[in-house]
Order: sequence, then structure tokens, then C-alpha cells
Amino acid sequence: MRTIPEDFAAHLAQGETTTARCWRVIRADGVTLGFTDHDRPLMIEGTNCAPTHGLDSGEMPARLGQQVETGEVLGVLDSLAIAEDDILLGRYDGARVESWLVNWAAPEQQLLLRVDAIGEIVREDAVFRAELRSAQQALNMRRGRVYQALCDAEIGDGRCGVDLDLPAHKGSALVTAVIDAFQVRVSGLSGFAEDWFAFGLGHWTSGRREGVRDPVLTHRRTPEGDVLGFATRLGEWVVPGDALVVTAGCDRRFATCKARFGNAANFRGFPHIPGSDYVLRHPRNGDVMDGRAVVP
Repeated sequence: MRTIPEDFAAHLAQGETTTARCWRVIRADGVTLGFTDHDRPLMIEGTNCAPTHGLDSGEMPARLGQQVETGEVLGVLDSLAIAEDDILLGRYDGARVESWLVNWAAPEQQLLLRVDAIGEIVREDAVFRAELRSAQQALNMRRGRVYQALCDAEIGDGRCGVDLDLPAHKGSALVTAVIDAFQVRVSGLSGFAEDWFAFGLGHWTSGRREGVRDPVLTHRRTPEGDVLGFATRLGEWVVPGDALVVTAGCDRRFATCKARFGNAANFRGFPHIPGSDYVLRHPRNGDVMDGRAVVP
């Protein structure tokens, strides 16, 4: 149950009120922006909510039970507030949105109405329309682990334990050519083996994608230099001269974890237990059926 401060409750009980709506948008990268539908800036939780490039909210119907409540906000695309490039780069995907009610005549009277997450964003005619999803959205996310032969940890996280800050696991590269929408040729990785950065991450440190981390799918070597293939369409976002830091990758197989990183003790898959395809297959001439481990 929401508790309204006594002074604010008294103000709301009057026949006339001086209230405004404010929004705090907190992105995953830590950037926090503030907006209001009032004509003057208002301060919320240390964030200055600006009126110039504010948001306009739609209705947010309340539902019983665990149904996800959805609404939307409408805003103007502007480089000083929410830029189109930031939306295209996914910087607002899943961002936290706090909706506040504020007495603009006495800004210390504030009430947090709800907390949502940004879902789908639609851009049209220099404006954007962002879907807001309530906290029940988290109930639709998969929890727990999946029984599978491949490791379900992310390389370098706490469950994996591999230190990606070691010089052997990290390299600095410079784009020398853009081959197509998904592949770039880079310099600076000649000291690493081919495929070392396949299934790794590329963290852009300059250019239009600065600050973005893109999954690397392939790493091959050519006479002209190393070629990195990305899972994300880079297109016009990358040009020769852009810099990035690439971290070692892992295909999540036990053999790779053991041989490449010496990290078999932290492997988070089930490689020694045969799956249903192994159990149900027909015996073949030459198969070894003596009970030994499926994976060495």
C-alpha cells in the first residue's frame, strides 16, 4: 500500500492542486535523464527534470493478478535529451523509468507513483513512442538453469572465473576497413592466435558506437589483417579509424574451457552425462559402450 506524506495528502485533498508529472529514466549504462510536463525544471532524487524536451504519458490501466501492465510515453527526439542514435544503439532497451507526482509550488512534496521498464520503442516523424512495462514483466523471464552439455555461464563472469583483464585475454584493435555490414578488418591482433576472439566481445572505445559492446562471432586471419565478424549489424555505424577492445571468446564446450583457459573446475555445463539423443540412438559398429565418460 502506497503511503502519501501528510503535507502532500493535504494538498491533494484540496479543490485545486498544483501538481506536475516527472519521469526519471535510468539506463543500463548508468546515465540518468529527467523530464517533466511542467514549464519549469523540477528536482527529483538529485536529477534535474527538464521541461524543454519532456515526455507526455498515456494511460496505464491497472490489472488484477500477475498480468503485465503496459502504457506508453511520447517524446521528441533531440540530441540534447534523447537522441535517435542512442535508441538505435539500444541504450534505452530495458531502461528503468520512474513516474513521479510533484507539487510544483512546493517541490519537496513528491510521490513515486510507479516503476516500469522500457519495452518496444517506435520512432516516427522526429518523435518516439516508448512502451512501458510494469515490474510483473520480470515474471516472464526464465529463471534457473537448463540441463545441457554446453556451459551456461558468460565468459568472465563470477560463475566462470576467467579474468578477461589479463593481457593474454584482451587485445586493442583499430578498424582498417569495413568489409560488409557485419565484418570489419582490424589491426593490432597479430599477437593472438586465429579464432582467439571468436564468441568474445568487442567494446568500442571511439566512433559512433563508443561505449557499446557487440558480440564477436568469428575471428579469422587474412594476409591483409584480422577480420572480425559480429552478431550485430554494424552497417554505417563503424568507419576506418574506430578503435575497440576485444576480449577472448569461448564456444561454451568443455574441451575449450579445459584446453584454452584451464578452467575445467568452473565449467557450468553437464558434458559427462549423455543426452537423450545419445541414449536413444541405435548402436553402430565401432561404438565404444564400456561406460567411459562421453567427454574426455
